[in-house]
Amino acid sequence: MISSKFIKPALVAAAIATALAGGVYTAYAKSTPVQDAPAAPIVNQSKLPDFTVLVDHYGKAVVNISMVKKAHKEKVDSPFGNLPPDQAEILKRFGFPIFGGNGERTVPEERGTGSGFIISSDGLILTNAHVVNGADEITVRLTDDREFRGKVLGLDTQTDIAVVKINAKDLPYVRLGNSDNVKVGEWVAAIGSPFGLTNSVTAGIVSAKSRNLPDENLVPFIQTDVAINPGNSGGPLFNMNGEVIGINSQIFSTSGGSMGLSFAIPINIATQVKDQILKNGKVTRGRIGVMIQSLTPELAKGFGLPEDTKGALVSRTDKDSPAAKAGLQSGDIIVGVDGTHVKNYSDIPRQISFAKPGSTVKLTVIRNKKEITVPVTVGVADGKTNTLKAGEESDTPKAEAKAGKLGVSVRPLTAKEAKKAGTSGLLVGNATGAAASAGIASGDVIVAVNGQPVKTVSDLSKAIEGKKQIAILVQRGGDQIYVPVNLDSSED
Repeated sequence: MISSKFIKPALVAAAIATALAGGVYTAYAKSTPVQDAPAAPIVNQSKLPDFTVLVDHYGKAVVNISMVKKAHKEKVDSPFGNLPPDQAEILKRFGFPIFGGNGERTVPEERGTGSGFIISSDGLILTNAHVVNGADEITVRLTDDREFRGKVLGLDTQTDIAVVKINAKDLPYVRLGNSDNVKVGEWVAAIGSPFGLTNSVTAGIVSAKSRNLPDENLVPFIQTDVAINPGNSGGPLFNMNGEVIGINSQIFSTSGGSMGLSFAIPINIATQVKDQILKNGKVTRGRIGVMIQSLTPELAKGFGLPEDTKGALVSRTDKDSPAAKAGLQSGDIIVGVDGTHVKNYSDIPRQISFAKPGSTVKLTVIRNKKEITVPVTVGVADGKTNTLKAGEESDTPKAEAKAGKLGVSVRPLTAKEAKKAGTSGLLVGNATGAAASAGIASGDVIVAVNGQPVKTVSDLSKAIEGKKQIAILVQRGGDQIYVPVNLDSSED
């Protein structure tokens, strides 16, 4: 049972008054006060933040963007598309989708609205890609009710940034800040057109930085509690200096409206994308061809490193990739890029992505507990992913053998299995004990232990001998990942 304590304000006030008068409560007045913790420095505590000057100066640079996708025909797969007219008519009466023998249907006109902001006096506008993507017509409306036809100069769906141009002069425009200087807890304001209500202002604080969202690994979002609703997308996020530090892009909601969880694209990311679009008309990204994962304390311990080591663990390098050509190996731990220490493993894909193809990045790597520098020439990201071929028959496998206290029954991959998987290693037939507790399952392929390849049961036994914590590289479904395994409580 949970006990609750109720305090009546009137009784508390009476007790304080009696104590001050020297009555029965004087013991409380004479008791030793509890020592307060050192006070944190507080800035501008005299009054709440005032955004009136900010809105007056820069609100006019925020625009409403309306888009129209015209009705059009598109090809569809219909199981009834080639039926005789009389049979098709019967199915239509029962509500079946009949698109005709040509497999086409008419998509009705679509309309949408969002926000944007002017960044130059000649009509250059930043907004979200999802606001204008696929639009046939774009109308930009200013706060003075003037309307202009907008033209998309380019967009990037991976970062959700678009650059729009209108033909106008002497327009008000915003100042761009430095999103790297954003601090958690600082006040921010958003201006946009939620539900079409133009130039609406909402305010809040920065809740967190460098948020990773599902399927958004290139953007370290700024999280705020600013009220953001449909129609705010593409609008600016201001700091108290009147500088744009982000572009409002997404919200987390179970109702469709604001729930105090909104996410903005850092303006530094948006500026990099904008510069490429204006220069090249498109965005070109770099790649080095590695698969990485977060270096957890358990994995760091398995590699014999301090548990607080920050970095990215390389679980795989693509064949003939820039990383492979540079000598980067599975089991390497990337702790720095061009002299900048890695704080979060997700920072690395972003840094490489925005590196110029053909340039060289210097990776600081820990290999066998020693720090080395690996220069890698950045390649061009083509958007393709490496897939493993399936459907080949296996040749005769060898019998399974048990690998000590790890708790797995394994056998070497056959030549055909290794070719199909694109790797050598040991196929797990059964997993119990420490291996099962770590998530290793039947059908997994054990590729390496603590960065050392294993091809035989003997290799595996030697790799785990005398170890209390290990990191096993496992391949499952074409992907490779290191799994920390605690052997301390296992039995032989």
